[in-house]
Amino acid sequence: MYKILKRRQLNENVVLMDIDAPFVAKKALAGQFIILRVDEYGERIPLTVADYDREKGTVTIIFQVVGATTQLLSTLKEGDFLKDFAGPLGKATELEGYKKVCVIGGGVGCAIAYPSAKALFNSGAEVDVIAGFRSKDIVILEEEFKAVSTNLYLTTDDGSYGEKGLVTEKLQSLIDAGNKYDLVLAIGPVPMMKFVCKTTEPYGIKTLVSLNPIMIDGSGMCGGCRVNVGGEIKFACVDGPDFDGHQVNFDELMKRNSTYREAEAHDRANCRLYKGV
Repeated sequence: MYKILKRRQLNENVVLMDIDAPFVAKKALAGQFIILRVDEYGERIPLTVADYDREKGTVTIIFQVVGATTQLLSTLKEGDFLKDFAGPLGKATELEGYKKVCVIGGGVGCAIAYPSAKALFNSGAEVDVIAGFRSKDIVILEEEFKAVSTNLYLTTDDGSYGEKGLVTEKLQSLIDAGNKYDLVLAIGPVPMMKFVCKTTEPYGIKTLVSLNPIMIDGSGMCGGCRVNVGGEIKFACVDGPDFDGHQVNFDELMKRNSTYREAEAHDRANCRLYKGV
């Protein structure tokens, strides 16, 4: 059992939790993820490690309430326990050797981008962060990003906070201003990552993306998280989740991610699993 030590509501639909998981915290690195179950009847869901503290033995997760499991998870309080918390899984983001990096997060993807920005900044790299949101009311981790970036650029679609516009527009303006990035790291909605890659490709800027296909076991056995990268089939859970964005078939990824959209359960009361059927 894994105790919830801290719970913080970041916005109406996004929650941060610190979990007592010393063995996971001991090995976790930026870019890796865990798979958890809320209780013995629950499904397994992957969540990226948003932060970790090896001395305290804690792992931070940040999640958006979008389905039955995250809805249930959001009802838990400090002092409650999770049934399973397995990890760290996946390959850590390769962050060594970069001098000037642009880290781009879209919406709740900023939670995944944060640990990489932190690791890069602490290694001495110059880190520009572009954090994009639909509007001011869903902005998260602003102060945290300020602490681990050389420059932080906040954008909103409606202009209610920061600069009005898309993250790709801000990235283009930074490139046009003469910024020579060794690496661009983009994490967020698949269409956002796709167009970040289209922006950097003409300049030959190495671009990494963190992919979020359907995932079940997290060990490469089920094949559910397969993605097409450079014409080859890869498994996000063991080969990723980071991949060369210029090689990813984003259209195929979007199609696969929408396969079970209508069948996804959003309420236990309407799920046959909990009706004994």
